[in-house]
Amino acid sequence: MPFCSHCGSAVDGGFCPACGKPIGAAGASPAGTAAGGMADNVAGALCYLAGFITGILFLVLEPYNKKREIRFHAFQSIFLNIAWIAAWIVSGTFAVVAGTLIPFIGSFIAAAIPSLAGIGFLVVWVVLMVKTFNGQKWVLPVIGPMAEKQAG
Repeated sequence: MPFCSHCGSAVDGGFCPACGKPIGAAGASPAGTAAGGMADNVAGALCYLAGFITGILFLVLEPYNKKREIRFHAFQSIFLNIAWIAAWIVSGTFAVVAGTLIPFIGSFIAAAIPSLAGIGFLVVWVVLMVKTFNGQKWVLPVIGPMAEKQAG
């Protein structure tokens, strides 16, 4: 199915139903592909690759910072990374306190809690990348609405 090179809408006939521009073989481009760039699903998945670094990168890069879905994934990546850092600090602090107050069981807790928190965030990170690459949108419970608000 061809797509309008002007607005990106799906086209069945010779003219775009959204903007009215004529569609030619040279004017058709894949869905969600920026001019000279990568597909939206790839850009969205790459927002999560290196946490807030790639999130900020896609908020700055020109063809991608204009697309709401990519901005959403960039903000969700940034907020998820900030939440992971905060959870790591809190769980590490709790583990040290528990290890100090309860000698035997506290040692187990000191090792288990930060590890479980890290595994949980790793699973969420991988699922977000895979779902986004497959064109699905997964809005995280607390972080997602904040990211949608920031994306506009």
